Amino acid sequence: MLRHVADGVLVHQSELLENNTVVVHGRDGVLLVDAGITGDEMSCLASDLAELGRPVVAGFSTHPDWDHVLWHADLGEAPRFGTARCAAFMRELRSDPDWKAGVAEGLPPEIAGEVPLDAFGLITGLPAETAQIPWDGPQIRIIEHPAHAPGHAALLIEARGVLVAGDMLSDVLIPMFDDTADPIGNYLAGLRMLEAVAEDVDVVVPGHGSVGGADQVRARIDQDLSYVLALREGRVPGDPRLGPTAKPGWEWVSDVHEGQLRRLARISGGGGTPG
Repeated sequence: MLRHVADGVLVHQSELLENNTVVVHGRDGVLLVDAGITGDEMSCLASDLAELGRPVVAGFSTHPDWDHVLWHADLGEAPRFGTARCAAFMRELRSDPDWKAGVAEGLPPEIAGEVPLDAFGLITGLPAETAQIPWDGPQIRIIEHPAHAPGHAALLIEARGVLVAGDMLSDVLIPMFDDTADPIGNYLAGLRMLEAVAEDVDVVVPGHGSVGGADQVRARIDQDLSYVLALREGRVPGDPRLGPTAKPGWEWVSDVHEGQLRRLARISGGGGTPG
């Protein structure tokens, strides 16, 4: 089901991980951001758009995590964009003859047989200096930053006041760090870049979880910032996304948190810097 969140901007949410696919209306069709995770969901989305008479004319993947680089044949053969680093990551992954088996092994078991992989990660990288998505629709600013994953980008639909945040600013997921020597520093840099545009945002759409209004933009930045700073300073984060206050069904996020603590301890013990 498509939900309107702003003029010409709709969201389709997946069932299992609450992935948010963003649909932006342009002159001749729509842009899809992070198309979905199961074949049935993407086929349903394609059917809904067909009923509206709106073909898919472009796609965009905010980052190279498996659940953000999927596609379905029913969505057509529109160009699918991402940052240059995102596209390079996917090219390297797909260069392994056994890449499909590796990806399938990492899928949630509940949907392992329902995720189409034929068009997985077929992203066209935009040149590093590209500031806007190249399409015939409202201007969409690309905000590439170093947080969470290689080539991660948030999108600001400027005329609509909508920030598509990728895997940040979620009400169900804590900040999840990249696999680099300075994951905390990278995440703080990403948050600073989102903070710089916060005053222009009326709606925030995270990669997972609920869509937030203008009152939530600053609150979610502050919540993510509090978590990251707590880990940098060796404090226990008082985060509502963890422990008994976590949303039902999302208790596993505490395991993600514990894994991040262990990894930061290894970085620090190995001479690196956790922040």
